[in-house]
Amino acid sequence: MNEPLLKVTGLHKHFGGIAATDNVNLAVEQGQVHAIIGPNGAGKTTLIAQLSGQIRPDSGDIEFAGHSIVRYSMAQRARQGMARSFQITSVVMPMTLLENVMLAVQGSAGHSFRFWAPVSKDRTLMNAAMESLTEVGLDDRATHIAANVSHGEQRQLEVAMALAMKPRMLLLDEPMAGMGKEEGSAMVEILNRLKGKMTILLVEHDMDAVFNMADRLSVLVNGHVIATDSVANIRSNPDVQKAYLGDGHE
Repeated sequence: MNEPLLKVTGLHKHFGGIAATDNVNLAVEQGQVHAIIGPNGAGKTTLIAQLSGQIRPDSGDIEFAGHSIVRYSMAQRARQGMARSFQITSVVMPMTLLENVMLAVQGSAGHSFRFWAPVSKDRTLMNAAMESLTEVGLDDRATHIAANVSHGEQRQLEVAMALAMKPRMLLLDEPMAGMGKEEGSAMVEILNRLKGKMTILLVEHDMDAVFNMADRLSVLVNGHVIATDSVANIRSNPDVQKAYLGDGHE
């Protein structure tokens, strides 16, 4: 059996007396879509923040591609092939979609974020950025100002920015947050197209979307993973139904 691309062992993070993550163990296989679900306040976003390097855990280890990255910065993890999109969009609103993705390409290449005229005309950056925009279906909107496109398109742009970094793994924190049904369906379609091309770790409240996309699910309750299994087994798991799926949460 192949080693998982991401392996989390004994991850703990406390804020005062609250355990945001409580001895979290997690393994994400190469090429899979692995979703993390759980009630509000379960610690999902805190877990993603620890995996991306935004927050340092109190204890435990995070291995990526066989190497411990628990002491790596966000930038070092990105260079190892881990890219994150955020729960709240982080695009530069006054810039065009193309310019936003060009910044991500530039940053992934290890350059400083200098975006004056010569850089904006760099064909290599532009072509790489257009490739990512095409992947999420925004190539025809490339010259639009980010502030002027819909919320759903801004979220698609954020995925394009993550893809521009050529990651081995995407960490997606509620990519469908705030979307209507049509925009959510478009995002599901995009992520399903990416399935198999790269590994995706997904936090999402939309259960229909999760069940549509995920290969495996982990259920986080009070900072602790209570179950990890296939979609079918998670849906029928009585502990999961009691803790989350069957009690009206989300």
